[in-house]
Amino acid sequence: MSPASRSPIHSSVFFDRQGKQHGHLLVPYSYNLGGWANLHIPITVIANGTGPTALVLAGNHGDEYPGQVAIMKLCRALETRQIAGRLILIPTLNVPAAHAATRLSPLDGMNLNRAFPGRPDGPITSQIADYLTNVLFPLSDIVIDIHTGGRSMDFVPCAHMHLVDDREQRRQMIAGVEAWNTDLAFVYADVAGAGLLPVEAENQGKIVITTEMGGGEPVSARVHSITQVGLSNVLRHLGVLKGEVVTRKGLGLPPTRWVQALAREDYRFAPESGVFEALLPLGSEVAAGQAVAQIHFLERPDRDPLSIVAPTAGVLLATRGPSLVAQGDCVACIAHDIDIHNVD
Repeated sequence: MSPASRSPIHSSVFFDRQGKQHGHLLVPYSYNLGGWANLHIPITVIANGTGPTALVLAGNHGDEYPGQVAIMKLCRALETRQIAGRLILIPTLNVPAAHAATRLSPLDGMNLNRAFPGRPDGPITSQIADYLTNVLFPLSDIVIDIHTGGRSMDFVPCAHMHLVDDREQRRQMIAGVEAWNTDLAFVYADVAGAGLLPVEAENQGKIVITTEMGGGEPVSARVHSITQVGLSNVLRHLGVLKGEVVTRKGLGLPPTRWVQALAREDYRFAPESGVFEALLPLGSEVAAGQAVAQIHFLERPDRDPLSIVAPTAGVLLATRGPSLVAQGDCVACIAHDIDIHNVD
């Protein structure tokens, strides 16, 4: 039995059909008022002749909306003649979480980005991960997974990636990340557990490009623009969307600045609960030992705030979103310059 036939998820679109199709991935589930219900995950497939297949995803975490908006606009705007190969668009991968504005699925409490490779007989989130692992990733040459910091963190808008071992895969990922034309590009580490969607796709040899497009409840027009314009340019760069590729040099901008945060110390966690105060704007250059934020204590206004200190010099890439923090929350990320083309 093939992996696809093991999945309980049914697709209303045909991945081997030419032209443009709108439909859904139907995930069977039960709830108190529905014994025979289906979760509908919107999907658009546009295929035109031969060429690479790009799978473009957003809403992995429900409270991250810029990518969802960008892909919905592509679903409506793109025509078959504009595609060379096949484009699979899923604007809202975690529909229940998007409706609830939550990171985790309210149906099973799972984090989709920690659910891979998934199980066809597991909870809904695990079934979705399994379908991606065994059906959609094998169909794809390229996987683009658009994230933001959600409600928990605010990032300098950036495209990012892992440092994969395969040098040709890495080279193509670097070029794809740079095609987003963000001021910063970020090499990150997995400090919050295993089971990530990008890692599963990378392990299957896919060209994987991911992002952190800001964060928080309000989304500025600037962040929407960076997300939408960058995504279209990346698809042109990868040869799936026809049209001229725009470069930073052509825009009169300096080269992308590559930074990394690979050590656990680069991610600053709150040692106590309290009220968060950022002391520096995102993107600020910081010195070793410099305070980037502080935590105040509601019950002890007489107590001095606790400083969150940069362990080494670098750039302040991200800070806490909500003002209230609990002990153990990530409250800052300090990144460091890297020569991406000369990494062992």
